[in-house]
Amino acid sequence: MSIPVIGVTPLWDEDRDSLWMLPGYMDGIKRAGGMPVMLPLSSDEVLIEQICRTVDGLLFTGGQDVFPGLYREEVSAYCGSVCKNRDNMEIALFSEAVIKKNKPALGICRGIQLFNAALGGTLYQDLSSQFKGRIHINHRQNPPANVPSHTVMIKSGSPLHLRINVESIEVNSSHHQGVHELSSELESMAVTEDGLIEAVYMPGRKFIWAVQWHPELTLYDKNSHILFDAFVGACNGE
Repeated sequence: MSIPVIGVTPLWDEDRDSLWMLPGYMDGIKRAGGMPVMLPLSSDEVLIEQICRTVDGLLFTGGQDVFPGLYREEVSAYCGSVCKNRDNMEIALFSEAVIKKNKPALGICRGIQLFNAALGGTLYQDLSSQFKGRIHINHRQNPPANVPSHTVMIKSGSPLHLRINVESIEVNSSHHQGVHELSSELESMAVTEDGLIEAVYMPGRKFIWAVQWHPELTLYDKNSHILFDAFVGACNGE
């Protein structure tokens, strides 16, 4: 039985000058039948090419804000900390593995923002000051982070809808940025009640999905299982 190898982008702790990883990212992949491997933090061209030859898919994790220069904006006073090394690495990985080689990719939280920026879209640098939704939703919930805090509506007929087969789900939420102008190369799969895009995919590609919530923190939930199953299955050629 083949076990797909899935590269997981590392989390960066600036205060400790260290790489780290949340177990949920790894556990979600393992439970779905994949072998997760945390990647080094590097945009070296030779290393990026080797990674792309080695892995069957890529998981883009949460973390720092995406640098606004990547989507042609000045840094606002409300933008949080950024990690340009992560931006450079992940843009290089996305371009080489996902766009050029059509490797499956799943983006989570920062991941959906990185995908959108990489494909020409823009972001809200701070939802509380820039996004005026139809109703008020707290997109940065109070602890604990592993419980649902709001609803997302699943777009009928979207790949996510075909997998989950429900019109809405309850999700957790821990972000202050979000998709503003959606890239013309992406399509929405889910939105919140206040109108913010919470899940996207790239039509015509093997599997390029991204969500704004954190399924790695809710592995007790069947919908989180479905998401990781779909991703790992695509990495395994299903």
